[in-house]
Amino acid sequence: MLILTDQTHIVKEIALITIKKVSRILLGTFLIACIFPFVPALAEEPRDILSVEAYDMLNTVPNTYLIDVRTRPEYQFIGHPPSAYLFPYYFWNGNLVKKNETWEYQFDIRNKDFVEHISKQFQKTNNLLILCRDGTRSILAARDLIKSGFKSVYNVKDGFEGPPFPYFEDENRHKFYRQLANRNKIPSYNHRRFYGWQWWNLPWTYEIDAKFIYPPDLSQKKEEKK
Repeated sequence: MLILTDQTHIVKEIALITIKKVSRILLGTFLIACIFPFVPALAEEPRDILSVEAYDMLNTVPNTYLIDVRTRPEYQFIGHPPSAYLFPYYFWNGNLVKKNETWEYQFDIRNKDFVEHISKQFQKTNNLLILCRDGTRSILAARDLIKSGFKSVYNVKDGFEGPPFPYFEDENRHKFYRQLANRNKIPSYNHRRFYGWQWWNLPWTYEIDAKFIYPPDLSQKKEEKK
């Protein structure tokens, strides 16, 4: 009788443990089911394209627009594609700082109205091609636009000037060949324009067309005339 009672107790314990495990599995499944529909939206990334692909899209795909997210000085003095709309993602602050062994001026003031101004001028279904100097700022800007509901956003990953030479997407090759170029004093080391819009010899200009200027700048001029 005692043995039977012990066995019954063991069976009950096993059943209780099993019920607890099943409950945890069901709870986990429920939570995953609740969260899963939101995962694609969180994981969505802009599509990377090269500048020559962007240029082809401008010429062949309706409702396609090129947005230059560089600073005003870059847009004017370095040049820009003739049909590129200027919407700075960062503003130039004029501060001179030392970075490693070199000095450089900073452009780190975030444009808090970036998405708002673009939303006023373009539709959520337009094809927006986002361009900066080398793909660094454009990917950030493109992600912000996708988060705000734009459906078709492309990151022009080689940018207007391209990254410093030499450049490789493979991290190990990138590090090796940059060290090699630096050690051997290759004249073009760390210079740009070996990739990007200008390297492809696509159309660009220094001329400013009011149609493509950052909208607040034009509004400011109108207020000054009053």
